[in-house]
Amino acid sequence: SKVSFEEESQKQPTVGHWKPLMPSKGNKEELGPGCQDAGGVDETQSTEQLNVSRLRSSSVEIREKGSEFLKDELHKAQKELKLKDKECERLSKVREQLEQELEELTASLFEEAHKMVREANTKQAAAEKQLREARGKIDMLQAEVTALKTLVITSTPSSPNRELHPQLQSPSKAGFRKGHGRNKSTSSAMVSAASQNVAAEPVSRECKEVDSILFAEFQAWKESPTLDKSCSFLDRIYREDIGPCLDFTKQELSELVRVAVEQNTLTIEPVASQTLPVVKVAAEECGGPKKCALSGLPRTCKHRIMLGDSGNYYYISPSCRARITAVCNFFTYIRYIQQGLVRQDVELMYWEVMRLRREMSLAKLGFYPSEM
Repeated sequence: SKVSFEEESQKQPTVGHWKPLMPSKGNKEELGPGCQDAGGVDETQSTEQLNVSRLRSSSVEIREKGSEFLKDELHKAQKELKLKDKECERLSKVREQLEQELEELTASLFEEAHKMVREANTKQAAAEKQLREARGKIDMLQAEVTALKTLVITSTPSSPNRELHPQLQSPSKAGFRKGHGRNKSTSSAMVSAASQNVAAEPVSRECKEVDSILFAEFQAWKESPTLDKSCSFLDRIYREDIGPCLDFTKQELSELVRVAVEQNTLTIEPVASQTLPVVKVAAEECGGPKKCALSGLPRTCKHRIMLGDSGNYYYISPSCRARITAVCNFFTYIRYIQQGLVRQDVELMYWEVMRLRREMSLAKLGFYPSEM
């Protein structure tokens, strides 16, 4: 503004000395008419000059005041800008602090989540391990229950079956008992014969030879043991041994007995002398202490069977009991093999299966122990 003011002052024409606007009375009287005209013109010019100078002075004052006002406003704006810069800096620091806290919180949450996942995986692995152990214990208990059921089926207090489970014995012990078994009467007879110088008769030994076809079928079944009748091993045994052994005169009841034996739900128990039959069906179908329910023949029945949890008891003769027991022994042994409870050589397992098949064949032909 000062520069503009100086420029304008330089552009204005120079003015001469100031003259008095109004002449004194003495001078008026002394001046003539010509002088009066010249004085009026000078007076007008001086008035205009005075007005111009006043306008200039007022404009200068306005400019100075405007410049001062603008300077004040500039200072205020600068102060506000500084305050805003400080506020922005403070807010940026707050934002950085919040971002850092958010990152730390996110990292802690992820770490906690991973920790929870690891703990959950550890607990799940421990639970699965406990579940497998529990299932193994359950399988063992079921196998023991099955063995106890079979023991109840094939053994009584009066005539216990001491050779019920030879497959659970060690191979060396089993082989020793099979190959070198003798009773007290034979030993005493041999001692007395030796004392009397009498030659003892040679003990006959049973010769065995493995059938290649049967052994191959058993080996194939042993690789993946199953109770499915479609495999060649069990299909042959069903046709040659199980089917004929459980083929009784009463066909309908025979089929129910076969199913119960396969499902391991058949129960055999001895009959007390004064026990009355629990009859829920016709008396002819259940038989009685003097009539066999499977053969329909008049026989002395010392045992009775129950199929599952039906509650129906059927009286059976000793011959029928021997046939059912032989089949139950076979199924018990192959179930033990399937569950991995038999720790023997494959050939020893094969001969045990052949022995059980022979018992089924003998029972079908009518041979059974006297204690039956």
